[in-house]
Amino acid sequence: MPEEVRIVKRRMHDYPKDSFTLERALDDGAYEGAKRAIGEIGPDELIDLVKATGLRGRGGAGFPTGVKWSFVPKEVFPKYLVVNHDEGEPGTFKDRELAENDPHQLIEGMTIAAWAVQAEKAFIYCRGEFALGSRRLDRAIKDAYERGFLGENIHGSKFNFDIVLHRGAGAYICGEESALLDSLEGFRGQPRLRPPFPAIKGLYGQPTVVNNTETLGNLPAIVLNGTDWFKQWGTEKSPGTKIFSVSGHVAKPANYEVPLGTSLADVLELAGGMRNGRPLKAIIPGGASAPLLTSTDIAMDFEALKEAGSMLGSGAVVFMDDTTCMVRNALVTTAFFEHESCGKCTPCREGTWWGVKVLERIEHGEGRMEDMDLLLDICEGIDGRSFCPLGDAASWALRSNVKLFREEFEAHVEAGRCPFDDADRALVGAHAGATGPGDTGVSPQPSAGIPFDDPNRP
Repeated sequence: MPEEVRIVKRRMHDYPKDSFTLERALDDGAYEGAKRAIGEIGPDELIDLVKATGLRGRGGAGFPTGVKWSFVPKEVFPKYLVVNHDEGEPGTFKDRELAENDPHQLIEGMTIAAWAVQAEKAFIYCRGEFALGSRRLDRAIKDAYERGFLGENIHGSKFNFDIVLHRGAGAYICGEESALLDSLEGFRGQPRLRPPFPAIKGLYGQPTVVNNTETLGNLPAIVLNGTDWFKQWGTEKSPGTKIFSVSGHVAKPANYEVPLGTSLADVLELAGGMRNGRPLKAIIPGGASAPLLTSTDIAMDFEALKEAGSMLGSGAVVFMDDTTCMVRNALVTTAFFEHESCGKCTPCREGTWWGVKVLERIEHGEGRMEDMDLLLDICEGIDGRSFCPLGDAASWALRSNVKLFREEFEAHVEAGRCPFDDADRALVGAHAGATGPGDTGVSPQPSAGIPFDDPNRP
């Protein structure tokens, strides 16, 4: 039986009832990494350390973290650190769990990153729907200020560091870092023309580093344990561990942290296998934008998935069984991208809209045989021609559905209806009556009446 290797999820697993409190975090060694970084490691040395670990961004693109830091000019001030905690990719729920259950790990990771690039102010761009997580982050930030871990002269040094928690409004496009910065500045969330890149001209026109929540969560352990310790897991080009948000038709959907390079088959085994023993039909390996796979015989790392024609993305893995209608899957996915398109560029705005119209026609029994080629032509008109990766992602997902399951699309046209039972029309992975970790692997969002700091909350 494969096992998890927990770096970022360790504290919440070891202390599930109160891992989010400052008292528990301090008892478990929180902020020791930040103290060591500021007291013993210079900013340039810290950047070189993170470069040497090979840590790559865990939000989607997989860009080397230390290299991104090194692009920030040293003599330009002020500089900013921004945390991408928007997590809008369908199927992804790892960052939400990290903020809810270990907010002090994020704050410590932010402190280390800020010291490396000499940014004295940081912003957490938090998805607006993260009710519990935002409240726990807010409390954790206040507690950190009271203990001198934030504010002036933190950890007994001359370094000042402030954090602002900013809640977004649930726009998927704001997961793109330049659109996130526009939203943070108070404008409509739309991607910026690059170059200049945020490291040179980002928030308020100043040098800015944008990092993902999970990425920063690795930093305290790296500072305390070193490069060789971190690189003992993963592959040569994709070292360390990765949290995979596993959902769909599996027995135990949840977040699983495993070494990069772990086989997709092992990830499925960790999740208890396919629900009700039904055969596997398709896999989304890295969020809705990742092209589909049909086999679990593949390593889950950046290079292996790229070679297989897909991508690791955010690490959202959705397993679908033989009851899944792939036309409906393509329709739901494309409709999501059409709804979330910011409308700035024509290929994405118009292409996703037309994709939805054609897919609706096929799903409702009014399709034509030439519609499959029309869908591929629409994808060709979007891919590589959009202002930002949202349009590209929409085309990748739609193209893989049509190419891998063209016979199923044609069967809809031949039958003049969707051949799948109405009972299977629920979204993939939806569990009726799911109430907590025993059913979904992730606790439900709280109502306003549940105290956010109650360690005994269900």
